[in-house]
Amino acid sequence: MKALRLHDFPGWRGNLLERNAKKVLGLALLRGKRGGVCLPPRPPPRPSPVYCGASPASLAGPAALSCTAPTPPHPMVRMTRSKTFQAYLPSCHRTYSCIHCRAHLANHDELISKSFQGSQGRAYLFNSVVNVGCGPAEERVLLTGLHAVADIYCENCKTTLGWKYEHAFESSQKYKEGKFIIELAHMIKDNGWD
Repeated sequence: MKALRLHDFPGWRGNLLERNAKKVLGLALLRGKRGGVCLPPRPPPRPSPVYCGASPASLAGPAALSCTAPTPPHPMVRMTRSKTFQAYLPSCHRTYSCIHCRAHLANHDELISKSFQGSQGRAYLFNSVVNVGCGPAEERVLLTGLHAVADIYCENCKTTLGWKYEHAFESSQKYKEGKFIIELAHMIKDNGWD
């Protein structure tokens, strides 16, 4: 154990520090040589319990609403919903980002075509994207025929960016399956553009 000297603490007042430490921290302080104080080893950390019922917005699902766990032990403890991990594309490559929150969306190397039309103007077709969530698939009649598409949205700011081609019903459009459309109105160029 490392010995701590009482005079190393700001506001040291002799035994007052020991009494306060015992009272506040619940620790049994051990006296060392030359006025040093040794703290006993810390017990292993206990898993923190999940508290339910604080606010429905912070809960993970409907099953958590029926939970009857105790209230948090301290008023400063606050339950928050965990954030989705945000992917960052390499800064040495040219990338496209969400215009609203600047989350990375796609690498320029994944761009297939710039000659697409979205609902709000021009759009780009990408092979793969990051930081994007997918809605339910639905059939839509687009300029190139009937497709099963799912709207995609930015995971960070929840803005609808475009759609993902789930299924193309015409054989000439099969190359689009599994690809993503992002409208230019919702993205900007980042990193390495002239």
